[in-house]
Amino acid sequence: MWITPEEVLLANALWVSERANPFFILQRRKGHGRGGGFTGLLVGTLDVVLDSSARVAPYRILHQTGDSQVFWNIACGSSRKEITEHWEWLEANLLQTLSIFDNEEDITTFVKGKIQGIIAEENKNKQTLEDEDSGKFREAELKMRKLFGMPDEEKLVNYYSCSYFKGRVPRQGWVYLSVNHLCFYSFLLGKEVTLVVQWTDVTQLEKDAAVLFPESIRVSTRDTEHYFSMFLNINETFKLMEQLANIAMRQLLDNESFSVDRSLPKPCKTLKNVSTLKRDLDARAKNERYRAMFRLTQDERLDGHTDCTLWTPFAKMHVVGQMFVSNNYICFASREEDLCQLIIPLREVSIVEKADSSSVLPSPLSISTKNKMTFLFANLRDRDFLVQRISDFLQRTPDRVWSDSKEVLESPSPTTPFLTPPSPSEAFSGRYYSPGLPTATQGLLSIFKKNAPEDLGPKAVSDPPRRLLRSIPALTTDNWLIEHSSAPFFFQTKEKMKEESWNIHFFEFGRGVCMYRTSKTRELVLNGIPESLRGELWLLFSGAQNEMDTHPGYYSELVEQAMGRCTLATEEIERDLHRSMPEHRAFQNEMGIAALRRVLTAYAFRNPNIGYCQAMNIVTSVLLLYCTEEQAFWLLVALCERMLPDYYNTRVVGALVDQAVFEELTRECLPLLYERMQELGVISTISLSWFLTLFLSVMPFDSAVLLVDCFFYEGIKVIFQVSLAVLHANMEQLLSCSDEGEAMTILGRYLDNVVNKQTVSAPIPHLHALLTSGDEPPPEIDIFELIKASYEKFGSLRSDVIEQMRFKQRLKVIQSLEDTAKRSVVRAIMTDSAFSLEELEELYVLFKAKHIMSCYWGASTTAAERHDPSLAYLEQYRIDRGQFSQLFTALAPWGCGAHTPTLAARLFRLLDQNKDGLINFKEFVTGLSGMYHGDMTEKLKLLYKLHLPPALCPEEAESALEATQFFTDDVTPQGDEQKAVEASDGAGDSEDKKEEKVKDYKYYLRMWAKEKEPKKETIKDLPKMNQEQFIELCKTLYNMFSEDPLEQELYHSIATVASLLLRIGEVGKKFSNNGARKPDSLCTLSPAVDSPLPVKEEPAGEGSSAEAQVTKALEEAQLEVTTTEEEAKDDTSVSSYSMVSAGSLQCEDIADDTVLIGCGDQRPGSVLDVDWAITFEQVLASMLTEPPLVDYFEKKLDIRAKMAACRFQRAVERQVSSSSEHEFSQLSG
Repeated sequence: MWITPEEVLLANALWVSERANPFFILQRRKGHGRGGGFTGLLVGTLDVVLDSSARVAPYRILHQTGDSQVFWNIACGSSRKEITEHWEWLEANLLQTLSIFDNEEDITTFVKGKIQGIIAEENKNKQTLEDEDSGKFREAELKMRKLFGMPDEEKLVNYYSCSYFKGRVPRQGWVYLSVNHLCFYSFLLGKEVTLVVQWTDVTQLEKDAAVLFPESIRVSTRDTEHYFSMFLNINETFKLMEQLANIAMRQLLDNESFSVDRSLPKPCKTLKNVSTLKRDLDARAKNERYRAMFRLTQDERLDGHTDCTLWTPFAKMHVVGQMFVSNNYICFASREEDLCQLIIPLREVSIVEKADSSSVLPSPLSISTKNKMTFLFANLRDRDFLVQRISDFLQRTPDRVWSDSKEVLESPSPTTPFLTPPSPSEAFSGRYYSPGLPTATQGLLSIFKKNAPEDLGPKAVSDPPRRLLRSIPALTTDNWLIEHSSAPFFFQTKEKMKEESWNIHFFEFGRGVCMYRTSKTRELVLNGIPESLRGELWLLFSGAQNEMDTHPGYYSELVEQAMGRCTLATEEIERDLHRSMPEHRAFQNEMGIAALRRVLTAYAFRNPNIGYCQAMNIVTSVLLLYCTEEQAFWLLVALCERMLPDYYNTRVVGALVDQAVFEELTRECLPLLYERMQELGVISTISLSWFLTLFLSVMPFDSAVLLVDCFFYEGIKVIFQVSLAVLHANMEQLLSCSDEGEAMTILGRYLDNVVNKQTVSAPIPHLHALLTSGDEPPPEIDIFELIKASYEKFGSLRSDVIEQMRFKQRLKVIQSLEDTAKRSVVRAIMTDSAFSLEELEELYVLFKAKHIMSCYWGASTTAAERHDPSLAYLEQYRIDRGQFSQLFTALAPWGCGAHTPTLAARLFRLLDQNKDGLINFKEFVTGLSGMYHGDMTEKLKLLYKLHLPPALCPEEAESALEATQFFTDDVTPQGDEQKAVEASDGAGDSEDKKEEKVKDYKYYLRMWAKEKEPKKETIKDLPKMNQEQFIELCKTLYNMFSEDPLEQELYHSIATVASLLLRIGEVGKKFSNNGARKPDSLCTLSPAVDSPLPVKEEPAGEGSSAEAQVTKALEEAQLEVTTTEEEAKDDTSVSSYSMVSAGSLQCEDIADDTVLIGCGDQRPGSVLDVDWAITFEQVLASMLTEPPLVDYFEKKLDIRAKMAACRFQRAVERQVSSSSEHEFSQLSG
């Protein structure tokens, strides 16, 4: 390729000149090509170690003038063919022009300008993304594609120098990290090492301390482990590997391809050796940390951050920290953890102004909000630029109608629940949801506190057995008990004191989304949030308040769209509605059930990837007790999409990941107990329900809701802490238990007796407490003591460490789920397939790999269309026609040369029964199984059907219409069968039939059921084959035999069979013509074809006349059938007719465009004889007369060799780089 002219001082160092003229020199790198000796090996090693471009481009062209010692490199090439084209262009276009110049400087200037103009012209249509990357990086990306045969769609992210351990010997080279692959290349003194690992195959990725090197990276797959060391910056490399592996796991989960973020700001200058993709991934990582730190929505993007100080009026001091600015928020986090955190939505900002600088307060910035709060930042480095960025974002921020509402932003009464005023779009009442509903303005707990019946309290207290049969602990009506003095007055006072403490906190630190969040806030949360403020603070700490404020009316519109639909999710929701806190009166009547139904259905409609999952009903019912419907909906959004990622999908991946993290934490914190629990297998059994329901299903409600308080403030960290504290508190008993059941009983009794002694509710007995043998009741555990112990013993847990552990376990969990899915598919398909268990598993791996490839290398359909998680495992993943053709070419036993793509397309159409252009794994295996393990009849039946509609499409067969008419006219059912067909075809009844007496509906039901019954296809059910389809069958057979060792015998046999079938068809035509004549429109044949084919009366065993007839038939087909562009393209390289061997037909040197026998003029007006036809029984009987054909189709075939070749042949998955002299293949091995 042409390159920007670069100055070269030593032209002959490590290069050999091959051509020269007065102005240019063509050179080859020493050691490239044949020979080279030790010098060549040394040069090749230096090129790899020093990352020289000469390794991938061993040819170059230099420009030189006169006696000058300065050369200019103007072109390079990976092959002799490429560099020769550039050399010939220079000789043809520049030599004569350059000879006119008198000044050597003018010659050099002209050449450099010309080359730069060519490069500019070539790059004119390239994408901006590529232009942003530096020349050095584009060179490395080209090198990667050449070395590993990657297509242009595969994008390089970054590359690093390192050592790879192959055996016990480290090989120095370069590791290339692309979006979908980890690649390594090394060339040291003739020893070449090439490694390609797909990120989707990685099961473990971690940093290790190797024997010889202090740090190394271990990449594990299902089959092997790879070690890389000697990195200049191992942390950067490992972090990038983690990101790419995480993206791959997301592809396995969601089948979403990686897409570049086009909204990234362009760098001020091109960064050397840093790609746009690397900047994209770095920005994504920063965005994820930023969103997790401040609980922001997934579409929030960090614009930048800077060091600063924040004046805290409650502490009367400046706090050192960082300011973060994004498109919708200004956030602050103190350098010291939990000292101060602040979130200012731009929709709340009214004034941004620069204050006067002083020595005490340099570069101050004042931000005022609409609720009269002012925040003072100082020590800003580039204050003017920051103010400009904030102003730009403010101009794009829409005004909030209710943002200055006094009811929200000014301190409300402690007894008044926090409400968001209805937006204007909610002013109208919908069919399913309206602002007038009680649950639209207050939580269920407030509603049923006001109107509790007198019989509810005694019933709830005195009827524990009914509650004990439920899976969810009960919540009694607290207010009724308080009013009737069923609870001590002390607890009522305690609740009031909590409310007053929060009011004082609001006065000092502010209220609403702009509140200062400090260690004092955490202390209040750990002491329990009062019921009247629980909904407000849950919304605030989870970030749901921001999302609800920015989407006014969204919930009401979503409810109207979602309700009334019947889906799998709505059916599951209906089944679980009455299982959600059934003891609470709020869910014993239609008001609570209807609210729960609307929230769950709306979310299932919003996020169909999750839909509905068990345990969502438990969590949502608790949310509805303290929040309005809309608030509960947005809290559910925050839980499912941010705070508990992937928890509530079909495979509860997030909960399984956290379960594995919990096991790892147990091993680190409680090693003795971990070993015992692993022996009993208890951790994996108990912890899943703890995480999925946040302890709500295993702990008394009044206690569990306090953990929910802490969870919304601290995140998942507090759940891990409390889980470890529970195990630690029961360590002695668990170590001494004998089996799993005893361990679960111990933990179950403990959790059932965790009580909230400050609750205003009366205590309710629990299941394990009642079932305990003996008179002594189990001891009660105060929830506040449990939380305090969890912070004291395990409070050192950090959120970033948990995220790191989550990543590590996510690889294992997802790969384990993939293995489980593979086993499920294999078990489901074993009975319908003759392949062995190992063969089916290997086929699934190849099929899945082809599907995954389509996710990031493009296909005719999107990945989402090819993946439906609601279907069974064996139907989830689907491939299109192009991918099937590649697998068919690699795995099918019927190799037909250039005719193979055509045969693959026909089999694809045959297997694609629903005509959606995609086939699943079961259909794929069905097609292969027939070819490999069917008997002769089954194989011939499949081959026969491949040459009939729908496999033979109209584009391939001109006479499809005639064939359809032929089959329809030929089959004429009589009597009752004809009546049944007419009765079942209700849509096509004529007016006369409509007037007939309607039969009994049971008769129609019986007929419908009979039609729906699966019928086993017999050979008699196959339609007849016309002449054109028979010619296509002959073409396929001739191509199939071309690579067989018994090629000559098979050609002779098929010629004999074809001759016999031609005669049978002629005889059948005579009987058909005597019985009934076709309409003239279907028999417009030319005189040359109207007469029957001349047939000599010779025995079928004599080959000469039979061969002549088949040749004549092929000649007729070639002269009369107009091929389509697709078929012509499939058959251009190797003609189907040219495959006929000289032993059977005398046509050994026939070119693609040669007309067989006669070479006469083409008859464009002629068509095939539509009266000619044969049946499958006739084809089968004719084949059975030839032992070579019988042996060929009865031969046992083994697919394992094909699968092994497909596994190791990367050309099936990637493009193969072409080289005229195979020079590059010698280079890369």
